[in-house]
Amino acid sequence: MLKNILGLIISILFIGIVILSAKFFEKAGKEASRKYIHIMLSNYWFIAMYFFDHAVWAAILPFIFIIVNYISYKKDLIAVMERDKQDGLGTVYYAISLFVISIYTFGIIHNPAIGLVSILIMGYGDGLAGVIGRAVKSKKYKIGDTTKSLAGSVTMFVISAMISATFFLTTGIGFWLVKTVLVAIVATILEAVSIKGLDNITVPVGVCLLLRILVNLF
Repeated sequence: MLKNILGLIISILFIGIVILSAKFFEKAGKEASRKYIHIMLSNYWFIAMYFFDHAVWAAILPFIFIIVNYISYKKDLIAVMERDKQDGLGTVYYAISLFVISIYTFGIIHNPAIGLVSILIMGYGDGLAGVIGRAVKSKKYKIGDTTKSLAGSVTMFVISAMISATFFLTTGIGFWLVKTVLVAIVATILEAVSIKGLDNITVPVGVCLLLRILVNLF
């Protein structure tokens, strides 16, 4: 009980520090500060895995931030992390993913490490894909209503592969290379086809479900 409460306190402090420190990135533009928060908050999962022993504890803060982020989206409460209204409810979707995957991996399948991979791919993969996609000149392509860059998609693939390979190798799961490539391809496709911030749901949830299958395959 005490360890879980301590985990909540540390999580709140961590989130507060991330949001406050994002102010330093505002000089580089609002998108820079937003991506910083997007990437850094995914590390919440390390705190969750260490301190929380039940899905309810792991899901408390994500649930609260579904509400907080929606209010922020409507009222521009936490301006440093908000995008233009037409860009969708990305911050709300982020919190929803954390909540759903907390319940699923901590509670239903009792394997929060799968949640870690899923959230880190959303945080670092999707986050750095956006940063590098804008910084590096490369060919653009369009899928439906979304326009993506080759540099961004390559970044998404590479980061997703690195994170999933680390998971497969450290857990001793067989056919790690094939599974790594498969996860990276799926994550990259989901990121490419998702619109208006929906990749904050499609990528982590899709990767989570795929990993659940792959850990028990072969």
